[in-house]
Amino acid sequence: MDTQDLVRMVNQIAGFFQSYPHDEAVKETADHIKKFWEPRMRAALKEIVAKPDSGLAGIALEAARAAS
Repeated sequence: MDTQDLVRMVNQIAGFFQSYPHDEAVKETADHIKKFWEPRMRAALKEIVAKPDSGLAGIALEAARAAS
């Protein structure tokens, strides 16, 4: 899967939970990634998080780190 697609997907998931309290939004986004993303997607996300210009929004970035 393309890096841009993964970034877009995580940002969309985080956007869904954006109206939740911050900590809960991060937790729910990370839980979604853990439950529904296959290992290859999570591994690629871990590489994206390591880049300073990942393109991930705040909640998405925190959740991606928590899901790794």
